[in-house]
Amino acid sequence: MSRTFPDGKENGTSRKAAGVNDYIETARRVIRTELKGLELLDAGLGAEFQQAVETILGAKGRVIVSGMGKSGHIARKIAATLASTGTPAQFVHPAEASHGDLGMVTREDVALVLSNSGETPELADLIAHTRRFRIPLIGVASRPGSTLLRQSDVALVLPAAEEACGRGIVPTTSTTMTLALGDALAVALMEHRQFTAEHFRTFHPGGKLGALLSTVGDLMHDDMPLVSEDTPMTDALLVISQKGYGVTGVTGDQGRLTGIITDGDLRRHMQGLLERTAGEVMTRAPRVIAPDALAESALAQMQERMITCLFAVEDQTPRGILHIHDCLRAGLV
Repeated sequence: MSRTFPDGKENGTSRKAAGVNDYIETARRVIRTELKGLELLDAGLGAEFQQAVETILGAKGRVIVSGMGKSGHIARKIAATLASTGTPAQFVHPAEASHGDLGMVTREDVALVLSNSGETPELADLIAHTRRFRIPLIGVASRPGSTLLRQSDVALVLPAAEEACGRGIVPTTSTTMTLALGDALAVALMEHRQFTAEHFRTFHPGGKLGALLSTVGDLMHDDMPLVSEDTPMTDALLVISQKGYGVTGVTGDQGRLTGIITDGDLRRHMQGLLERTAGEVMTRAPRVIAPDALAESALAQMQERMITCLFAVEDQTPRGILHIHDCLRAGLV
């Protein structure tokens, strides 16, 4: 299918297709061009970046991120990254801001406004709002003398870098640099706040990432199969059957876990099994795990030792039981 462009030329199956090597060379040229932009951005970082981080840390409210067009798409991503790494943030569309959404921007907030030219007309009302109510404004643009950067409390200047399209008309290198700058801000803030994997899991409970960061305590069952050491095996077998885990834990003094009975223990003591006690049949010092350990670690132990259950133990006292099926249901595999 061919497509006719405004100049009347056609592109598509009616033209001779470019070779695969031509496409790859184009891709490499784009990547090299954007890489040069990132290197310039890296070299140009200075006191303004530190000031931007400190300005955000000093805000009691959220980071209001805004931009128009391609900068708006980048702004949405930066806001999402900030929010997921411990810095409350929200994207506000500049055009919608002019029609009532300025009410979302409070004196407690700090504004992070993106515009490659620094002259995007749709940003005017948002910029004026920050100046009127003395809301800290961090501007990101490529022209130091632009309206946005002149009005900003902190001006982050993007280096003069060639757009990857080769004609300077398609936002490519500039948006890549802006995105990288936003990531740099988010990570700097994250490290300052000592944001941990546990914090990250709180904001990412769904999907594969949430599963990988789940703890044993998140997945374990507190309705455990437990018997004391002096429990007759007739009763212990009933507990194993009723609870449905294929095992039972065995407790000694003060409810401490001293052993476990598995199907292997039952086979080894088949002769006279029903005349024995749980303490006589159990395997002592079973493999256990802490409730705050990652569920992924528990799964690794079960797979390594070819077992199906682990007791979660705290101060030698059983707190729950984790079955390998719980890990599978959570999406760990």
